[in-house]
Amino acid sequence: MKAKAVTSNYTEEVNDKIMSLGADLVGIADVEPLKELRVDPPDLLDHFTRAVSIAIKLPAAAFEGLSDRPTAIYKSIYQTANLVLDQMAFRTAMALQDDGHYSLPIPASQVLDQKNWYAAISHKAVARMAGLGWQGKNLLLITPKYGSRVRLVTVLTNAPLDVDLPIKNRCGKCTMCQDACPAQAIKGINTESHYSNRNEALYFSRCAEKVAGEFAKIPEVGVPICGICIKVCPFGRKMRMK
Repeated sequence: MKAKAVTSNYTEEVNDKIMSLGADLVGIADVEPLKELRVDPPDLLDHFTRAVSIAIKLPAAAFEGLSDRPTAIYKSIYQTANLVLDQMAFRTAMALQDDGHYSLPIPASQVLDQKNWYAAISHKAVARMAGLGWQGKNLLLITPKYGSRVRLVTVLTNAPLDVDLPIKNRCGKCTMCQDACPAQAIKGINTESHYSNRNEALYFSRCAEKVAGEFAKIPEVGVPICGICIKVCPFGRKMRMK
């Protein structure tokens, strides 16, 4: 497979292509720092140099219907977003492959370790390294424009793309996610860059028990989701309709 001649604006061309597929945010991360993450399989990153992070925003109105639990409508929107992202990542990977670059789309919402809740790679960690947002006190990615009201997907590649840089954490002294959490799982501890592990930010077992042990058993929901901390984040509430 012959690689396409790389121009000085190849990264811009790739970003524009992904945005034309419907993405709201795109960033490029260097794979080397990501090798500190838990990944499955362990050699997942061995043949790649870049990780493309893609985000789409979710409808603001979907969160206004949440009170203290997820709803059937929110569940449907959540699943639809994952499907859209998987298709977007597939098309991105194939476009990069057509240019001669080894590429792999990682599913948007696929839990490989059901006991410990781990995926092939943390899309949130990739997105943070790609400059899309910072890691909030709720452990989720928070973007300046949409808060955590986004879904994420990752494409691994060896394409010669320019790397984006992480952005500053802007949570400050805000405790709105901590105060609203129905599981009282958020510790309210801030970080300048990222947490060394998820239990540094959360009482993770409380969160897991709430979403998998209670919310997933709601008949019209049926999947482990919540959305409450996403709803109350001030950055996300900027999306509310006037």
